[in-house]
Amino acid sequence: MFTWHTTRFQIDLSRPQVMGIVNVTPDSFSDGGQHADTRQALAHCEQLIKDGADILDLGGESTRPGAPTLTVEAEWARLEGVIRGALSLGVPLSIDTCKAEVMRRALDLGADIINDIRGLEDEGAVDVVARHGACGVCLMHMQGDPATMQLRPIYPDVVDEVKGYLSQRAEVVRAAGVAQARITLDPGIGFGKTPEHNFRLLREQASLLEMGYPLLIGWSRKSSLGALTGRPVGERLAASLSAALAGVQRGAHIVRVHDVAETVDALKVWAAAGLPDPLA
Repeated sequence: MFTWHTTRFQIDLSRPQVMGIVNVTPDSFSDGGQHADTRQALAHCEQLIKDGADILDLGGESTRPGAPTLTVEAEWARLEGVIRGALSLGVPLSIDTCKAEVMRRALDLGADIINDIRGLEDEGAVDVVARHGACGVCLMHMQGDPATMQLRPIYPDVVDEVKGYLSQRAEVVRAAGVAQARITLDPGIGFGKTPEHNFRLLREQASLLEMGYPLLIGWSRKSSLGALTGRPVGERLAASLSAALAGVQRGAHIVRVHDVAETVDALKVWAAAGLPDPLA
């Protein structure tokens, strides 16, 4: 069974871990503006931990479809105070960023994980993570970029492409000196993919485990769930819980969610029923 090695914590992945989303942004797709200043964001961090979050994922730049890109200074201005305050809360801190300089500053403060939608492709990003020597990293697949990714995503074979990209990025990161135990992979649900692509990745998710790394998945409130159910973003709790449980049953180790308390409760019932048991 996997253990995710991070700056301050060795995260035991023998049970599913719940990563709580903290968007320090005015424009995220489902909760933009609700936690957009340091005080609100830290209060949300504390609530998510009370709700049972194992990991907090802090993001200062929206990655919703069509989102504009921030400067390093603008993104850091949103994140710095939250990181400083959240370091004392006793859980691993993941920083959702694709900018090497933001990564460096966050790691210098003591952050535990870099969660990068661009798979550390920013110039210098691999070096920042490699020089740190201990932080965890999550490499995600995305076709295109947030401004254009949902315009017309096309794949000859989405599972093969996602596997090939993630495997290649993991090899690059390991070649730079990052230990395998520090790396987690994310197929990038909703990032340059149609609903059909996303649900095929869910159905065939077990094949992604063949790469030998833990999997992190993020289905929470995504538009594919709305396309399937016909429900707006604020009414996708049941679908989000179902997707999280299906992902865990198919081998995911970490679920990245907005609705932490409900996800934790669902996983408790799942475990009491003797699930998940994806290898049985």
